[in-house]
Amino acid sequence: MPVSRQIRGAFTALVTPFTADGAIDKDAFRGLVRRQIDACVDGLVLAASTGESPTLSPEEREWLVGAAVEVASEKPSRCRVKIVANTGTNDTAATIALTRRAAELGADAAMCVAPYYNKPDQRMLEAHFRTIAEDGALPIVVYNVPSRTGVNIDATTTLKLAEHPRIVAVKEASASMDQIATILRDRPADFSVMAGDDAWTLSMLAMGGDGVICTCSNEIPAEMAAMCAAAFAGDWEAARRVHDRWLPLMKANFVGGPNPVPVKAALALMGLCTDMVRQPLLPLEEPHVSRLRMVLETTGALDFGAKAEAGSAGGSGSKRSTAHLSIVPPTASSRP
Repeated sequence: MPVSRQIRGAFTALVTPFTADGAIDKDAFRGLVRRQIDACVDGLVLAASTGESPTLSPEEREWLVGAAVEVASEKPSRCRVKIVANTGTNDTAATIALTRRAAELGADAAMCVAPYYNKPDQRMLEAHFRTIAEDGALPIVVYNVPSRTGVNIDATTTLKLAEHPRIVAVKEASASMDQIATILRDRPADFSVMAGDDAWTLSMLAMGGDGVICTCSNEIPAEMAAMCAAAFAGDWEAARRVHDRWLPLMKANFVGGPNPVPVKAALALMGLCTDMVRQPLLPLEEPHVSRLRMVLETTGALDFGAKAEAGSAGGSGSKRSTAHLSIVPPTASSRP
């Protein structure tokens, strides 16, 4: 792996925790960031779709990035956690402004999704990302997720963008292994290819990919970081063990509601934050909550929440909490 490849390993697309009245739960957010850092995750992606970016104000986005940078600098860490700000919109000028602001706040890179709704063609997509890279003041991670945007960044366009010195990675969630394989085969040596689907992480690592920008690492950050590290070390048996154990959770995070509805329900069951989401989303309903709880119990993920709770209270982190974890009822949220 070239030393110059900037984005590598397990990056958590972090949820944005809310209080019962819909405001950002700032204490819970800082706690989630500390938990990720203590787990030696490789990076955090803030205010992305898992972080409910469509319902965040510009001021809230800035707070999330600034707070994460601040928490990451609290104490020396054996793991350097990269902070990636999601700044992508379907307006090139607005994306540049958000990217410049993220740079001022101390972010290491910006993730920019393909423009949604206005349906640019490949020529327009290339121009959009090149303009951001020229004027945005940060390294750029291109985010290709046709299921959300309605447009696919094809392999040819991605490979053209990869030649730009400030376009350093792609998060590939196209669900096309043929497309991903072409990018992996033909990319420049310093360009990273990150999985955008948790369950595809092992397959992409086996093909030479650089890791994952991940939902399930909200629940299991150390495990996803360990899977990537094992693959990079050539220990494919260890990497497969992690994948096989946590595959049910990777799938469960997308059952019963759109992301991040299920993962927030899981974090609530783990005692890490509430399951409150902003409308038009609503919290996960039964029987999906019960099924999710069963997955968390059978995989052992509920213990991880208990360890985090014990650790934050000054304990050793080895004692399981017996506190009852209740689900926040599906009430409409209000903005702060």
